[in-house]
Amino acid sequence: MSLLLPKLSSKKEVDQAIKSTAEKVLVLRFGRDEDPVCLQIDDILSKTYHDLSKMAMIYLVDVDETPIYTQYFDISYIPSTVFFFNGQHMKVDYGSPDHTKFVGSFKTKQDFIDLVEVIYRGAMRGKLIVQSPIDPKNVPKYDLLYQGI
Repeated sequence: MSLLLPKLSSKKEVDQAIKSTAEKVLVLRFGRDEDPVCLQIDDILSKTYHDLSKMAMIYLVDVDETPIYTQYFDISYIPSTVFFFNGQHMKVDYGSPDHTKFVGSFKTKQDFIDLVEVIYRGAMRGKLIVQSPIDPKNVPKYDLLYQGI
């Protein structure tokens, strides 16, 4: 399914997408094309691509081709989905310690649509963090380990 979605394969392309996407939510799915969970989320993203085209742009980013962003966003679990609006990183409170990204796959297509709508509406009101509309039981739980250097 990932063949249906546009891919960003370099830091320059990711930077350009972040800077040039205006008045829409920018959805960046970090992962690997051959990973089964990435294929599951890619299926959901591709099915919603047309429905959300007026309020979101969706791109796939390979973690191996953009190591600087993989490190910057602390992508330790794949897939991870990061959201932007007008060049600003949007945060979402999923009821977990990490508000910077959604880790794992969405359970349903409607969960993803609802999340993008909430981010879009919040961003249009100037908010930088929004409350997740996804049922907490549908949010994957991961133990995040922060290592001090």
